[in-house]
Amino acid sequence: MLKDQRVRTATVNESHYWFFHLYFSHYVTSPTAFFQREMFAFTEDESVKNLVVVAFRGSGKSTIMTLSYPIWAILGKQQKKFVVILGQTQRQARQHLVNLKQELERNKLLRTDLGPFKEQEDEWGSYSLVIPRYGARITAASSEQSIRGLRHGPYRPDLIIADDVEDLTSVKTREGRDKIHQWFTGDVIPAGDKNTRIVVVGNLLHEDSLIMRLCASITEGKFDGAFKDYPLLDESGRCLWPGKFPTKEAVEAIKRSIGNESAWQREYLLRIIADEGQLITREQIHYYDRLPPLKDNEHFWFSATGIDLAISESTTADYTAMVSAHVFGKSREDKVIYIAPNPINRRLNFAQTVETAKHISHSLGNGTMTKLYVEDVAYQAAAVQEMERQGLPAEGVKVHGTDKRARLSVISHLIQNGKILFPRKGAEALIEQIVHFGVERHDDLVDAFTMLILQMTAERRMAQPEVFVLKSRPLRLGRRSSFWDDDND
Repeated sequence: MLKDQRVRTATVNESHYWFFHLYFSHYVTSPTAFFQREMFAFTEDESVKNLVVVAFRGSGKSTIMTLSYPIWAILGKQQKKFVVILGQTQRQARQHLVNLKQELERNKLLRTDLGPFKEQEDEWGSYSLVIPRYGARITAASSEQSIRGLRHGPYRPDLIIADDVEDLTSVKTREGRDKIHQWFTGDVIPAGDKNTRIVVVGNLLHEDSLIMRLCASITEGKFDGAFKDYPLLDESGRCLWPGKFPTKEAVEAIKRSIGNESAWQREYLLRIIADEGQLITREQIHYYDRLPPLKDNEHFWFSATGIDLAISESTTADYTAMVSAHVFGKSREDKVIYIAPNPINRRLNFAQTVETAKHISHSLGNGTMTKLYVEDVAYQAAAVQEMERQGLPAEGVKVHGTDKRARLSVISHLIQNGKILFPRKGAEALIEQIVHFGVERHDDLVDAFTMLILQMTAERRMAQPEVFVLKSRPLRLGRRSSFWDDDND
């Protein structure tokens, strides 16, 4: 093959695997692993319309998918005419093109078979490599640009490769995740035609990231394609690349070189955890399908709302969060807190905050005002005073310097033990912030939630006085009682 171009081109025309090992053999520094062979097979299989690949750092995914595949897709049997490579920024996208250009310039065998080529800048600021022999073009663009309407002569993009279009900063907020998803579905997909193939390559940064949304869409049959994830160690602890990491000691050595457990879990094992460790997993969340009746129910105790204030309509401000709940239980020992659906989580000014709190207090109790626990910090005290002036049962709560993580940690056992139940629908944003606490940038709902639960579990005044008659439970007013512990009555 090295000596005869006809034999060489005929062989690599059918096989991306042989194309890579012939033209890009200088990247093969360890024996090729099975998972890498599978990547090559996926690129060759045109029945897989779209492909989403998540693999550990250093797995070779970008070299295979973003460097080698675009060239083989043009030179080989797929005969692609317009390849678009997408990065998160224009600089990152351009770097992919620079890597391709360097290979075409320095790789004599590749240049002989594929060249000549030329680089040009398009009128809309992207960069391209044009390969006249095949009438093809490779263009680099970014998630900061719209690529709808792009054409190379009569061709719309027939292969689109998105490589690391997200990072830890962009996935921290729902707005960031929604923005990249809207760009992908509103610009990237419509840029092609019915025969366009899309390849998404990246790492697992967030359970609600673009990659995980695409995974869910593929699983649910809403998006044609395949999703593959390749952690360094499988569920049995076996290494996916024994040729590079032949022993446990070799794996431990790479782990020590990382020096950060969160980065190791995220970059190599493809697990999403907060920097300090995940407090609550999604599997530990317990749900209810129907709220017990509030009226004429002797097991109902009281309802309340926790409010975390952020009185500003600035686009950079935090959100005001209001989380409500009801308490039920036959006795003190079996009390359960039912989180109400549809918590408030939006930017409000002072007047809107007070009016919204008034509406929630009234509606939560079906016409009877219910308790409002409001974080009492600095200027927020004015909101508590205004609520009290308007006759709302508002109580300022001081957090006494405890950090957010500590407060969530204190009540985590109530979530894990099913003492706190969430609605099957309507609390997705709250659950997301709880599960991804430390990963999510916004945690306003968690603040309101933890304050509410801590106050509820320490509350000594019940909303319905008749509960005390039915239970015949004297209340010692000289000390604050624990909501869950009879010994502290």
